[in-house]
Amino acid sequence: MSTLTREQLTTIAQRWTRANAEAETAGDWRSLSAFYADDATYGWSAGTEWDVMCVGIDEIRDIALGREMDGLLGWRYPYARLLIDDEAGEMVGFWRQFVDESGDTPREVHGIGASWFGFAPDGRFAWQRDVFDRSHVALVFADLAARGHLSPTMLGRLSSRAEGVIPPGYYPAGATPVPLWPR
Repeated sequence: MSTLTREQLTTIAQRWTRANAEAETAGDWRSLSAFYADDATYGWSAGTEWDVMCVGIDEIRDIALGREMDGLLGWRYPYARLLIDDEAGEMVGFWRQFVDESGDTPREVHGIGASWFGFAPDGRFAWQRDVFDRSHVALVFADLAARGHLSPTMLGRLSSRAEGVIPPGYYPAGATPVPLWPR
């Protein structure tokens, strides 16, 4: 049972979507860490072999909102719909992915993306889990790379992964320090 009212949750959701748009414009999502509780968790499945889990606000800022988003300048993730469950104190946001290819018409990544949030009693996020169509994202990345439209930061990340470097926050599938399924 949530201690926050529907009105409070709606206000937080509106602040969140505005802050996301500002982060997209800046090309730096780290400022969004202010929305997370100090002990929050943020995770997602990274394919059949890997899951990602960030534990605590520092890992969320540095990994999920930092390293994982660095190099995505010009990418946008507008929310198409936010669904708030005021009884459970949870929210699901469905978002789309667009990439601006150096002034071309923005390209949409096919598939559905969503973030599922649980609220802490103080209105910050206690946890977040993301789902997205990884295969479609990979196709867009491959096409952008072939046409020279990936940033040097993103090319470096992809090169490191191709060399077998396992970045912080990545765990073998099913072995995250906290479960992908919250609670």
